[in-house]
Amino acid sequence: MLSAEKNERLTRVGPGTPMGELLRRYWWPIATHDMATRVPVKRRLLGEDLVLYRDGSGTVGLLAEQCPHRRAALWLGCTEDVGLRCGYHGWRFDADGRCLEQPGEPADSTFKDRVRATAYPVRELGGLVFAYLGPQTPEQPVPELPRYDLFVWDDAWRDIGHAELPCNFVQIMENSVDPYHVEWLHGRYGSFLRGESLPVVTKKHVKVAFEVFEHGILKRRVLEGHTEEDDDWKVGHPLVFPHMLRVGAAGLATFQIRVPIDDENTWHVWYQTYRPDGGAPPQPEVPVYEVPLKDERGEWLRDYVDGQDIVAWITQGRISDRSREHLGRSDLGVILLRKLYAQQMERVARGEDPLCTYRTPHDVIDLPMERDKFGSAVEFRQLWTRESSIRYSPIRSEVLRLFGDPVPSWS
Repeated sequence: MLSAEKNERLTRVGPGTPMGELLRRYWWPIATHDMATRVPVKRRLLGEDLVLYRDGSGTVGLLAEQCPHRRAALWLGCTEDVGLRCGYHGWRFDADGRCLEQPGEPADSTFKDRVRATAYPVRELGGLVFAYLGPQTPEQPVPELPRYDLFVWDDAWRDIGHAELPCNFVQIMENSVDPYHVEWLHGRYGSFLRGESLPVVTKKHVKVAFEVFEHGILKRRVLEGHTEEDDDWKVGHPLVFPHMLRVGAAGLATFQIRVPIDDENTWHVWYQTYRPDGGAPPQPEVPVYEVPLKDERGEWLRDYVDGQDIVAWITQGRISDRSREHLGRSDLGVILLRKLYAQQMERVARGEDPLCTYRTPHDVIDLPMERDKFGSAVEFRQLWTRESSIRYSPIRSEVLRLFGDPVPSWS
């Protein structure tokens, strides 16, 4: 268990908090590519209210929500060829926060040169828009946006699912280093919901291990009937610090990205890539879709793996009360993750770069992940397209055809 004080330190993400200061050293997805348009949209990240837009030149900007003039919201505004104009009095700002125009002020006034909107760097990569809310000084310059492999492959198809979840992001991340829940939540409980006597997802875990490495935490396991020569142990897959899990196999790979909206809400992004042997043909556009959370009766969806995870996360409460938990040996991965967050908070407090900070340009960051998992490739893809968020993807039938797999009747 954690004390209430340590739980606060672990879960509060706003400006000035230890976790908030750590998380502001990283680039975060703030939107999917289709959200950045000529119409400004409201976004919230790490407890800060922001406005995202794309101006007539194609430049994407991210500004603090309130205009520095009279504090009206800048989403009440219009994009110009350059910048965003406040809808209240017409003040115009560029993507760096510079005030370009102040209608109503004298023509010879230099007032605009002394006014700035709060602006944050943004970058586009792989169909997502990333934002950086951390320091921007000569002593602490903006780090490089990590070019993780799934974001930059040029021979893969992609789709992006997303949903807003009413809970803190840490309890979602803890799930990523909790392998034992798979055989119970997705195995026994999933079978119980279906009225089936045998688990449909997984076998018993015989052995698990976790190690901190250059990208975060590497998770390994040996399942019943398997050995340490199998990919689940020999290769494993990573929790990419501080906010992603990479899972998949057989040419299908997913980033589960947990983006803290604030202390009590998380934007969850399922970023899928489909890369058959020999690569995929060009994809015209990355499809984006919302993952539903409830059925037509208003009940939480629990009839598939990701839905079961979501309900397990949110039923812990908006912020899990870790002072009332009782951890066992099966929770070693959770304990390790909490220690890693604490260590990295201390690094930031000392003025040092935390884990997974990149200061030099790079082409691609390759991450480890199993190739063979849960039996044959075809069986795995059938399972994953049925049991993950991909079940809601507009291209899931096309994905199976891409791999040359049979398309089930659900298509």
